[in-house]
Amino acid sequence: MEVKNCIKCMKLFNYVSGPSICPACRKNIEEQFKEVRLYIRKNSDASISEVAEACNVDIKQIRQWIREERLSFSSDSSIGIECESCGKSIKTGRFCEACKVQMATNLSSAYKKEEVKEENPYENKDTSSKMRFLNKDK
Repeated sequence: MEVKNCIKCMKLFNYVSGPSICPACRKNIEEQFKEVRLYIRKNSDASISEVAEACNVDIKQIRQWIREERLSFSSDSSIGIECESCGKSIKTGRFCEACKVQMATNLSSAYKKEEVKEENPYENKDTSSKMRFLNKDK
């Protein structure tokens, strides 16, 4: 285990994995998340800035929850973020559906490259490189 400073409160804690946030700050962030989620359910027409102000949460944190797909919004909601690839407005995640499909297509085509037939290194079709034996006259 490693000892690190929390990036939120600067206290030392035993770091295991993930972001460098102590358990107390992580618990606080989870409570804020629950509060934001409840506020959004009650006020579906609120903007990100209104949600951030009402719940006393940083807009950056709300955007992170949306990118992590922990928060998602209906299509009629005014809340949206930009696709990281094309900039189109999306309701959750990092990429719009069109960019997801395009990336999946690109990955599958890269994966399914033309299979090259592997030649057996012990099979040599060239007869000039074969081992020759000299006939010995007795």
